[in-house]
Amino acid sequence: MPLESSPEAPLPVRSVARAIGAWVDRLGRIWVEGQVTQISARGATCFLTLRDPAADVSLTVTAARPLLDACTPPLTSGARVVVWAKPSFFLARGTLSLTAFDLRPVGVGELLARIERLRTILAAEGLFAAERKQAIPFLPHRVGVITGRESAAERDVVDNAVRRWPAVRFRIENVAVQGVHAVPQVLEALRRLDADPEVDVIVVARGGGSVEDLLPFSDEALLRAVAACHTPVVSAIGHEGDTPLLDLVADVRASTPTDAGKRVVPDVTEESTRVDQLRARARRCVAGLIDREQRGVDALRSRPVLANPSGELDQHSTAVLALRDRSRRAFGSHLAHATSDLGHTRARIAALSPAATLDRGYAVLQRVDGAAVRDPLEVEAGERLLARVARGRFPVTVAGQGGPSTPSAATAPAPGERT
Repeated sequence: MPLESSPEAPLPVRSVARAIGAWVDRLGRIWVEGQVTQISARGATCFLTLRDPAADVSLTVTAARPLLDACTPPLTSGARVVVWAKPSFFLARGTLSLTAFDLRPVGVGELLARIERLRTILAAEGLFAAERKQAIPFLPHRVGVITGRESAAERDVVDNAVRRWPAVRFRIENVAVQGVHAVPQVLEALRRLDADPEVDVIVVARGGGSVEDLLPFSDEALLRAVAACHTPVVSAIGHEGDTPLLDLVADVRASTPTDAGKRVVPDVTEESTRVDQLRARARRCVAGLIDREQRGVDALRSRPVLANPSGELDQHSTAVLALRDRSRRAFGSHLAHATSDLGHTRARIAALSPAATLDRGYAVLQRVDGAAVRDPLEVEAGERLLARVARGRFPVTVAGQGGPSTPSAATAPAPGERT
């Protein structure tokens, strides 16, 4: 039941302490894992400080001396242990501690088995997948280094990087690289470097060591933090044979800190040589292109049409003049033939024309309505007709009907009838 209190009726300290002690007693005995940071013995009782490997949290453990003497190998500071203990809350001091009933050191075999289990879990989640890894920039603006203070790993990274690219800049975060403080400090340094916009790549470097020394770099919290970084991370832990899980999660694995210094920046000598080679290649390409185009221009200039441009024009001009003369002759010939045909046609028309007959002294008799008279029986006596001759026409009157009688001419033509 929750404790009831108010500003007017506050609880005394002893009541609160007793309630906390009662709640802690309900936990019973539990198994706890941690790293031993301090051991002190007082007669038959030993006191241990048990620290969480990945957080700045510790508890005091009280154990009987025979319990520690039974540990093989002997328990030392920095060792990993599993304790079967009961939490206790001391009212007088207001502190929480553990009373140990069983204590088991975690051996190297168990540590390796745990690392292997963690490897399987992270691999199933895809943290080792190649597609999630980021590429290192060709020339980083600033290199972040997480390493021990004044360590050989720091010198190897910095010296080799400066030797390859003298203008490289660093931001170095010195942290504990082994022991109980390693994981929290590395996590905090990683967070600061990942938040720095000038840092383009982060190198986590440490020299070689035993399996226990390299355990912080297989810690699950650290591995997940590296996987979540926006900045590419290079793992340079130990020697070639050391393979903490950080090597698998990091974007790039360097076999040693020296190798990391060579990987994060290009070699200025190699790049200068490459630039010179590219310049020479570009010159050769440009020279070859110019030479090829010059040969093409020379070939074009040597062609007759460009060597003597007016010669081709002269040929076409001669052809045009020949065609013009030919067209004139053809047109004159057609015109002469047409004129001759027209004369012959006119002669035939004139020969067939009634006017030629009239010119020989013949006349054509026509009725008033213009119809030609072809038969004497077609006219009546006294009918007026028109006689058409070569030089005009005049009226005549029929003297008799039928027979061989002929019309008599009028004494004078009607006005306007002679044309």
